[in-house]
Amino acid sequence: QVSLVESGGGLVQPGGSLRLSCAASGSIGSIVAMGWYRQAPGKQRELVATITSGGSVNYSDSVKGRFTISRDNAKTTVYLQMNSLKPEDTAVYYCNVFPSRSAYWGQGTQVTVSS
Repeated sequence: QVSLVESGGGLVQPGGSLRLSCAASGSIGSIVAMGWYRQAPGKQRELVATITSGGSVNYSDSVKGRFTISRDNAKTTVYLQMNSLKPEDTAVYYCNVFPSRSAYWGQGTQVTVSS
């Protein structure tokens, strides 16, 4: 079992930056890939970025060039650096393994981009 706790969200103006963190604990040695997901009001949850145990990364077209996913050397924390934020980035952001597992969804962290 894996426990995931997201943090770092908040209110930011358009064009601003935030860094989200996802602290993982439990059976993290079994994790092959991690992902950041988001869910905007009235929309389905979507995959934003992934990082494999080997360090390969991928991004959705909507965030490519603005967001960067990374992790610490111990592989216990995954980050999402978000730059040039837009109002359409407003959502609750979650981390999970990739592909996601329903048992691992946490509370998420709210990101609001507004002037």
